Amino acid sequence: MKQNEVPQDGDNLHEGTFKQLFYAVNDAGEYKQPVTSVGWEPENVAMAQAWEEVHAKVENARKRALAGEISPIAYYMEKTLMDLPLLASYVGKFQWQVKRHLQPRVFKNLSSTMLQRYAAAFKITVQELQHIK
Repeated sequence: MKQNEVPQDGDNLHEGTFKQLFYAVNDAGEYKQPVTSVGWEPENVAMAQAWEEVHAKVENARKRALAGEISPIAYYMEKTLMDLPLLASYVGKFQWQVKRHLQPRVFKNLSSTMLQRYAAAFKITVQELQHIK
């Protein structure tokens, strides 16, 4: 793509804080220096749709946690875009153990040390972990 063809659709999700780097050619067809782009419309639409789905999943998990169907750990996993293997590695437990902690009745009996590990993994306080807003 030529330097003057690099997309510059300013309606990106990062409000100008995120730019992509493209290698474009000059009029002679040579790669001279990289060109930054703030995005292009099809990509921005796709990203907006993806983030809408993520926010919907997070909200669903929040409602389920508040209703007592799942533990707050499940909510914060969705909110921080973590999966079971990643969270298990952060808290130093096996995946099956973390999966058990997703149950409200098991979560209620977790030690303060284990709660602290989860809070640290999510970068929140234990109080925030125990009481979802």
